[in-house]
Amino acid sequence: MISIFKKKLSPETISTIKEQVISELEYEQYDLAFKSIQPLIKAQSNNEFAAESLIEIVEDGNLDVNDALDILNEVYESHQQNIRLVSSIGSALEYARNIDELNLPPPEHPLFEAVIQTLVEATNSGYGDEEEVILVGLSTATRMMARQHDELSLDSYRRLVDMHASDPANHYCLGLLCKTRGLFREGMESNKKGLELLEEPRESYLWNLGICATGAGDGETALNIWKQIGNKIEMGRFNLPEGGYPSCKVKLAEFPLAERSAGNDYPGQQETIWIERLSPCHGIIRSVLYQDLGVDYGDVVLIDGAPVTYHKYGDNEIPVFPHLSTLIRRDYQFFDFVATQEERGQIGAVSESLSSDSVVYVHTENFKILCSTCWRDPNNDHSEHTSEEKCIVRGRIAAAKTVESIELLKEIDTEMEQLQNCEIFAPLLCKQSGFDKRADVEQRRYNLLTENM
Repeated sequence: MISIFKKKLSPETISTIKEQVISELEYEQYDLAFKSIQPLIKAQSNNEFAAESLIEIVEDGNLDVNDALDILNEVYESHQQNIRLVSSIGSALEYARNIDELNLPPPEHPLFEAVIQTLVEATNSGYGDEEEVILVGLSTATRMMARQHDELSLDSYRRLVDMHASDPANHYCLGLLCKTRGLFREGMESNKKGLELLEEPRESYLWNLGICATGAGDGETALNIWKQIGNKIEMGRFNLPEGGYPSCKVKLAEFPLAERSAGNDYPGQQETIWIERLSPCHGIIRSVLYQDLGVDYGDVVLIDGAPVTYHKYGDNEIPVFPHLSTLIRRDYQFFDFVATQEERGQIGAVSESLSSDSVVYVHTENFKILCSTCWRDPNNDHSEHTSEEKCIVRGRIAAAKTVESIELLKEIDTEMEQLQNCEIFAPLLCKQSGFDKRADVEQRRYNLLTENM
């Protein structure tokens, strides 16, 4: 007789399947791993050990975030009365979200809020013996929701610190949350305490301390940290550490996570730009932005330590960091322009002769819209994205607020005289320099050329 009951997986079989799936994922055998995991998915609704094993596979970190989310959701739907499992799901949610994309809006999938609500209800009904278990899951789940549950997240992490003040990981996790919420002073103190409790310094603790110290404006602490890591660096501009670092790219956000609130919890417009990197975690924007993000050329930005992706330029891989916060807005002046040139790069080269950090930035040659797949692909060679050669180009002139408009205009005019058959029209710069008639003429030419681009 054929049994009508499904054969229950033994703990040994479940452990074997789990290790097999983890191994296949590590070797990037994704299709094979997803086939291997199916018995656990089918068994988990009636098998707590299988459910735990699925969560552990997610926490290994090699699943696609969408697949991880689907698996955690299935486990939650089957075990939402099991607070210990729900808390484990809460802890695993950071593997169901791209945490390197720091400035993402709150996730829309209902699982995040469902897990939080279940754990909150458990706290309201009394912790019992599960207080620490609940707080571990609740702290992570709320941290994944951007700025929607800051008070709850902070309270959970602080309680964990109070419960086990000698555990460096609790101080580190609180500092990690504070860093991404713009609470740089508290984050600095938390990471300091965590480091004191370690037998040997860990690089992750040092990095978060250095970033928080820079965000808090404590240049001396940041300097000591970067030197401890092995950087050749000294105090420099803006009373912050400064060393010789290669330029890198930053994905700027109109509203970075650290500057948001629950009522305004989305990144707004975003643009990837170049910075002059002054330290491991801050630098000066060296692209004139195409969009209005409230931050621009010359401003000083704080970046997180983990790159979102890498952009390939020939044989070079350039890290692209997320925008953590804006440290200093230097209020540069900006003037739109349109220009004519005979060959690529002529107008942009004018910048080389300008003083006081002024720049003529050609968006026609330097700004490119990419789809998200091309933008993220580390094998996509960005040096091949050069736009076609244009004789009519447009962009923006940037200059420090201390630069007199008339002096800037004179410098540009002097350089343009050296270029045959090239002209630049910046009506606002002319007007601000006191040349109203010239401004009117340049405005007409600006309009005409813009219409013909």
